[in-house]
Amino acid sequence: MQINDRKLDQILVNVQKPARYVGGEFNSVVKDWDDPKILTKAALVFPDVYDLGMSNLGLAILYDLLNKRDDTLAEQVYIPWPDMEAEMRAAGIPLYALESRRLLRDFDLIGVSLPYEQLYTNVLTMLDMAEMPLISVERDASYPLVCAGGNTAFNPEPMADFIDFFVMGEGEDVIIEVIQAMRQVQNADRDTQLRRLAQIPGVYVPRFYAVTYYQSDGTISNVESLVEEAESHIVKRITPLMPPPVTRFVVPFVDVVFNRASIEIQRGCTRGCRFCQAGMIFRPVRERSLEELIETVDKIMTDTGYEEIGLLSLSSSDYSQIGPLVKAISEKYGDRALNISLPSLRIESFAADLLETLQGSRKSSFTFAPEAATDRMRNVINKYIGTDDLLQTAEEVYSRGWRLIKLYFMIGQPTETEEDVVAIAKLAKRVLHIGEKYHGRKAKVRVGVSTFVPKPHTPFQWAGLTDLDEIRRKQEALRREMGRMRGIIFNWNEPEESLMEAFLSRGDRRLGAVIKTAWQKGAKFDAWNDWYRPDAWQEAFAEHNLDPDWYAHRVRLADEIFPWDHINAGVEKRWLLLDWHAAEKGETKVDCREHCYHCGILTAFKGLRANTPPAAWQCPPIRNPRWQRLAQEGQVIGLTEVVKENMSKSRSPELQTD
Repeated sequence: MQINDRKLDQILVNVQKPARYVGGEFNSVVKDWDDPKILTKAALVFPDVYDLGMSNLGLAILYDLLNKRDDTLAEQVYIPWPDMEAEMRAAGIPLYALESRRLLRDFDLIGVSLPYEQLYTNVLTMLDMAEMPLISVERDASYPLVCAGGNTAFNPEPMADFIDFFVMGEGEDVIIEVIQAMRQVQNADRDTQLRRLAQIPGVYVPRFYAVTYYQSDGTISNVESLVEEAESHIVKRITPLMPPPVTRFVVPFVDVVFNRASIEIQRGCTRGCRFCQAGMIFRPVRERSLEELIETVDKIMTDTGYEEIGLLSLSSSDYSQIGPLVKAISEKYGDRALNISLPSLRIESFAADLLETLQGSRKSSFTFAPEAATDRMRNVINKYIGTDDLLQTAEEVYSRGWRLIKLYFMIGQPTETEEDVVAIAKLAKRVLHIGEKYHGRKAKVRVGVSTFVPKPHTPFQWAGLTDLDEIRRKQEALRREMGRMRGIIFNWNEPEESLMEAFLSRGDRRLGAVIKTAWQKGAKFDAWNDWYRPDAWQEAFAEHNLDPDWYAHRVRLADEIFPWDHINAGVEKRWLLLDWHAAEKGETKVDCREHCYHCGILTAFKGLRANTPPAAWQCPPIRNPRWQRLAQEGQVIGLTEVVKENMSKSRSPELQTD
């Protein structure tokens, strides 16, 4: 059923940015719902406001992929801003998709993107505004199937009560298998439908698993599959060969957070930063060819009219052909003032000749993320960047006309000392002094300091979140140091927001009740400072006799069963434990393009249908002379090292080292 257009028109005059809600954007795809060839109707939901969701590349990829099929239609859905939500509820207008203005509950499949935990309560808003039961087991086959994917799906348990099934890993291949399986059981009951979906590699159906806990300390004692279709461990899906990139982007009606067309130039990362979940879960690295990328830019310029192209990767400067790529784009479109954005750069792979190539691009800013300001701390997090290298890079940037450098750091990382924190301010001042040599008072350094949150499937998943009072003390010390200098812009996050991110990312299935209660108490748009309600979360935890600090701050036992252990991201838990101990010792690992540490990513996919790894994934031995020296000096840990610390409390014999 379509919504009443007259009712919609009447309420749009009362809200901010009504263009968010009308559809009809350039390049949007509107298909005939009555076309007999269309067998599956999918709603792709980004559970935040239009201004953010329209910039999400993952959603754009699936939208493009599904709408290229004659037998499928896909439409966009975003969460109304609170003013529009209130108007819709008052007018009795349920949540709808933009292209056809059909009700969300009329679709066959609702696919939800969950890139970060602060979106969880908005998923409940989505279900409620669609007039669907919040709890998965209360929705029968008359309702659409609700699936979710994205980074946070690698710990699906906090949202297990609300989602019918999760897709682990990359969605390009598995979404087609999901649609084909749905058609086989479209007239069956919900249990039969989910049993069929559970047979697809990479699909996790929470209701088919039971979780038990130790009474003594509340940790997990076992996760058991309840039906034969449910595998004991769900192995993430990967797309061995990256599909053709999107060129016909939907062009939004309002200014969005990233007003540009984005191209994923490579997927995965080989650096092994110990805090970085994306660097672990997106392994292995795959690159697009230079020719394909240049052709993609040509099509984007023809199909969209964007004036900026974002070359996306976890580390854009690690792409092996980044110099020739930027040069080719700059030469071809220099007369059209096309701006090239490199939003993720690593200092150790950044080259001055790349700056020369970008000379014709708009000189807005350069962004680097050292994450730590001392050599010792960078060894701990395995992101070694020499301070001299960072300062030399700043010199190269400022001397070529750029006036603003953005530097991102984290506080609260394992083993951090007072010296490590103060060093952030000292390093920012040194960078600013370099800028002042070239630009005087016009030189700027923007310093963003976030709080480290231990993430699942990383070596730091055993660590705990730093105490909130300690975080505030460190933030205040940095404010005092950097507040004295004109030219330094200091940004930080609220400690309570880090607490929420920590207990949601590290939580178990018991948090479903907390999420629902917090939402009922008004929690929504938790990623927005103006709407975040810490009181609602505190009251929700209290009502269910759970402690957010227990989830967030507690250091884990070496062999503790994590809520996400039955999800296989391809990197072995034992390997992560070895790396956790290496971090405690300040030992580093080099780029695994130079040396393979046998993390498990190759064996994880051995024999998996459609996922057999290409030979190109094999990692070569160390060639770089500096890294050879580091290895000889014992600063590079090998998998053969025996780790025995913290094993005295081990519950699982299979985790004991030989």
